[in-house]
Amino acid sequence: MNILFIHQNFPGQFKHLAPALVSLGHDVTALLLTKTDDRQWNGVKLIHYSLNRGNAKEAHPWTVDFESKVIRGDACLRAALALKKQGYTPEVIAAHPGWGESLFLKEVWPDAKLKLYCEFFYHARGFDVGFDPEYPSSDPADAGRVTLKNANMLLQFQQADAGISPTHWQASTFPPHIQEKITVIHDGIDTEVLSPNPEVQFALDSGRVLTRKDEVITFVNRALEPYRGFHVFMRSLPTLLRERPNAEVLIVGKEGVSYGAQPPGGISWKQRFINEVFPELDESQHARVHFLNTIAYDRFIALLQASTVHVYLTYPFVLSWSLLEAMSVGCSIVASDTKPLHEAITHNETGLLVDFFDPEALAESVCSLLNDPARRAEFGVRAREFARTTYDLETVCMPKQMAWVLDDSN
Repeated sequence: MNILFIHQNFPGQFKHLAPALVSLGHDVTALLLTKTDDRQWNGVKLIHYSLNRGNAKEAHPWTVDFESKVIRGDACLRAALALKKQGYTPEVIAAHPGWGESLFLKEVWPDAKLKLYCEFFYHARGFDVGFDPEYPSSDPADAGRVTLKNANMLLQFQQADAGISPTHWQASTFPPHIQEKITVIHDGIDTEVLSPNPEVQFALDSGRVLTRKDEVITFVNRALEPYRGFHVFMRSLPTLLRERPNAEVLIVGKEGVSYGAQPPGGISWKQRFINEVFPELDESQHARVHFLNTIAYDRFIALLQASTVHVYLTYPFVLSWSLLEAMSVGCSIVASDTKPLHEAITHNETGLLVDFFDPEALAESVCSLLNDPARRAEFGVRAREFARTTYDLETVCMPKQMAWVLDDSN
């Protein structure tokens, strides 16, 4: 089959699926916005598309997001027309619809099966928006802006033949008529690579090397922002560092924003909460908090393997790969009692769930696991087994993903 992937940052969520289809003998092509001189990646033909205009200066602010998606959709439409002129016709188009790229591709190839990755459907209330009372919307009319973010998704699902969503909760964010088209299959975790390593060594910038004999608390975000509970974790540190005088706290994440709003006052969220929390710490406690920024993937795995207790917090939003990767490594996990976690962490079995808004409860739960090696080990074994049986890339997720792509009935 001719299979076309559309993702502005390809491979994105298709990094395992696309090469696996190549290995089966299918002709796989990817249309991407990211500039690259490479013509091929793991057997996938790469075709770069370019934007032919920017946003209008006088557009209504609520429509800027939708206009950006139309601009990308227009650019992909023109790239698709060029491919068609060269004689290319895909049987299947697999796309991440979030950037609008696949809006018009059925106009080029009406007989192709359009299959969409369903990451999240926005809501003006009851989900991530308005979840945190500390950061309410300053404009009641923001509900209109959030609602319009779904226009692109709704238009694409008028044409789509099937959808795939990584978790049941993420699928549940979509309207019922879209849910009917969605199959829940996770992207997959390589549980062989992400496995425990009792001999792991993790070097800090200072030169000190941490091992499994040390007391290590880990916290990982793409960006250090409230969406992933950075403010709550930071506020737990005075208690944690006081109660655990030998604990080292390792924080991974860039100093910026990935999902939420920019902080007020012109400073980053990271600096904002350093300014709030660090005056409560003495010099020796400061020295035990390590901001690692973003790190290479092999070092990220080593960090999880060295972790004594791993903390994961999130608004009701997309579940991070890092949580499932931590489970695969066999981490002892304390996570927020928010809906995305409920299908991954069973309280008192594969980890502990705590109130997202309660830093003292978070510190107490972390300390309780630090005090109980047997319980930590039990949680880690159960977490890894759950990851292997539910999210393993090769034995669980990849066969289902390939069947989803190749199934002509959806």
